[in-house]
Amino acid sequence: MEIGLMNKVCLFIFLSVLISFSVQAQDHTVTKTGLELTVRSVHIKIQLFDESTIRVIKFPAGDKFTKESLSVIKEAENTKFSVSEENNSVVVQTRNLKVAVDRQTGQVIFLSPDGKPLLKEKAGGVNFEDFNDAGEQTYSVTQSFTLDEDEAVYGLGQLYAGNMSQRGVEVRMVQNNTEDFTSFLHSIKGYGLFWDNYSPTIFKDTTDETSFRSEVGEGVDYYFMYGGDADGVVGKMRDLTGQAPMFPLWTFGYWQSRERYRTQDQTVGVAQKYRDLGVPLDGIIQDWQYWGNNYLWNAMEFLNVDFYDPEKMVDDIHDLNAHIIISIWSSFGPETKQYKELSEKGMLMDFSTWPQSGSQKWPPNMDYPSGVQVYDAYHPEARDIYWKYLKDGLYSVGIDGWWMDSTEPDHLDQKDDDLDNQTYMGSFRKVRNAYPLMTVGGVYEHQRDFTSDKRVFILTRSAFAGQQRYGAQTWSGDIVASWDALHAQIAAGLNFSLTGIPYWNSDIGGFFLWDYPNPLEDPEYREMYVRWLQFGALTPMMRSHGTDAPREIYQFGELGDPEYDAIEKFINLRYRLLPYLYSTSWQVTNNHSTMMRALMMDFADDKKVHDRNDEYMFGKSILVAPVTTPMYFRKEVQGTDTVNVRDLSTIKSEEVYLPAGTEWYDFWTGEKHTGGAIIKKETPLDIIPLYLKAGSILPFGPDVQYAEQKKWNDLEIRIYPGEDGEFVLYEDEFDNYNYEKGVYSTISFNWDDAEHKLTIGDRKGSFPGILEERGFNIVIVDSERGTGIKHSTSFNQKVEYTGDMLEVSFEN
Repeated sequence: MEIGLMNKVCLFIFLSVLISFSVQAQDHTVTKTGLELTVRSVHIKIQLFDESTIRVIKFPAGDKFTKESLSVIKEAENTKFSVSEENNSVVVQTRNLKVAVDRQTGQVIFLSPDGKPLLKEKAGGVNFEDFNDAGEQTYSVTQSFTLDEDEAVYGLGQLYAGNMSQRGVEVRMVQNNTEDFTSFLHSIKGYGLFWDNYSPTIFKDTTDETSFRSEVGEGVDYYFMYGGDADGVVGKMRDLTGQAPMFPLWTFGYWQSRERYRTQDQTVGVAQKYRDLGVPLDGIIQDWQYWGNNYLWNAMEFLNVDFYDPEKMVDDIHDLNAHIIISIWSSFGPETKQYKELSEKGMLMDFSTWPQSGSQKWPPNMDYPSGVQVYDAYHPEARDIYWKYLKDGLYSVGIDGWWMDSTEPDHLDQKDDDLDNQTYMGSFRKVRNAYPLMTVGGVYEHQRDFTSDKRVFILTRSAFAGQQRYGAQTWSGDIVASWDALHAQIAAGLNFSLTGIPYWNSDIGGFFLWDYPNPLEDPEYREMYVRWLQFGALTPMMRSHGTDAPREIYQFGELGDPEYDAIEKFINLRYRLLPYLYSTSWQVTNNHSTMMRALMMDFADDKKVHDRNDEYMFGKSILVAPVTTPMYFRKEVQGTDTVNVRDLSTIKSEEVYLPAGTEWYDFWTGEKHTGGAIIKKETPLDIIPLYLKAGSILPFGPDVQYAEQKKWNDLEIRIYPGEDGEFVLYEDEFDNYNYEKGVYSTISFNWDDAEHKLTIGDRKGSFPGILEERGFNIVIVDSERGTGIKHSTSFNQKVEYTGDMLEVSFEN
């Protein structure tokens, strides 16, 4: 009897344990792409997009999550994974990543395959707060994370504060004129996090937590991606949201602009003046009001009487071997055809935008409201209408590209209920930050559908995640000129690039000159303009633009004047670098590379560069240290006034940090330095510090007046010894999409430093007009040759190349 009772007790205990285990084993569901479970009334979905990219969705249990991403275009791959249980967590593991979900708290932790923590959600860090969005009951959503104490993080888009690392930052992310927000965080630890929400969002980092809080959302929705290093992270983000297409070669030349050229003859005359002076130029930009008055705002037609023959204007510019892009906006005046058609279909939004007055005088006279309204770019039919008028009014006359201004869009005298405006996708609040993605994407997709004979080129003022797939260069908005603003541009461009969007530039000289009432006579402003232009020459687009004073080179004197000579020198440097630039742009398209590179991308092991906001790599070879402090003027009392006076009597110097782990060559002198140290570099007005990493191979282009003037049949190949190196020279037809069909060629250059030997590989591929035979002038850089912007007068070797591999040896 006692033994029978004992057996029953044991059986009861055994069954209780078994039942308990079964319940625990069934509290999650394994799906084809990951798993789902509910913890503390929060439903959690873990979705594998590939072995290194995980989507996390959280929403209140019992609700539905129906959101489709505007940024993400990748479909989840068929990914091999396993599910196990460890320490009260459900663990999903792929070859490259582990994700653990705590079954009691819902906390998600991302780990490397060997179990090293990469990123942790804060336990209990998810929150859903009821929110009434223009009559729709939804949530404001928050997710908090915990970062390592010394972990540097980057990205978030283009911010104006000048920080490199975004630790300790709090920012309300709403697109505006001078800040372009992309809710992407890029960690020095080799991972990225894309917070996929388009409503106004607060990013906040404190010592306790790092959080995103968005005003509107069905739930939390973010993507974690592990790339291993910075290029890998960028590559994962582009794999998720789209690749960057190639730009035409001519877009990498020099661009001249002004607010604004007021007549057709003035626009053509500027291009003609550059040709007369022998200063290289590839593009001219026509700013606003070619359409006439503000009631005709953005009519996409030349209705201004001073543009009397637009086809002739475009032909004249093309005859000068230059290109023209033109200003178009996200809004329309009430007398335009676009406004009337869009209004009839309910595709305009009612909030204050630029221009506010029908009068062109400043300040705006609100007795005469402009009636200008922003169009609903979220609506596919509205995008169709936008392209219809753009194609018929401007593309048809031969315009080469689009300056899409105010794509954030301008939102003036803001009221919260402005965001209640209904769009095709719900309230404007719900999709606010994705506006630039939608309007830029509409133009790109329509032009691609119309023709592939000419590459799309868009210059735009705002951006959001995924915009790189739409052929867009983003500029930093209408910044007010100052030395601090110039310095802040460096970190702005670098953090923007670290979100996966590779093409960025700024108004050379700053847009507004509020602190410089007579800028062209002010030595301080003239010096600042030169320094800004030198910086601009080493960014993805070199473009001079602004208001309050014209910026053409001849506004700064003539040949022999210090500012003129410095400007001309760096425009010429830009053109010498075109083979390097264009080949780098191919690496951007083909291999997820980045043109304007924070130092942490290439020197992550050197902690001294993790928060460096005053230097960067341009491509993978050239270190750029812009000069952002004044050096060559002094204050002088003249009567009752204190004025700035140019003072070039003493050459000043700039401190430069050279990253550790390699040697560096001074571009100007060939002098070699060991990395890991701060050095001083003399910086006369026509010099900024430029250094080449040991192992670099730099193709140096010909003297030209425009990008395609000469074939690259006699390139100077500069080799910077000290390490092994590689460079791939890329060429194609320069302005169509045949490269997508494999119509291009590459030539690899490999430097063996131990053997002092250069191997020029077999040419791969072909295209119409390819150089079947060419020469390469090879220079081993030292203090005697291969320095500065002038071509070398003596070479270590000159070789003839016909497409077959060559090995060229040099004395060691």
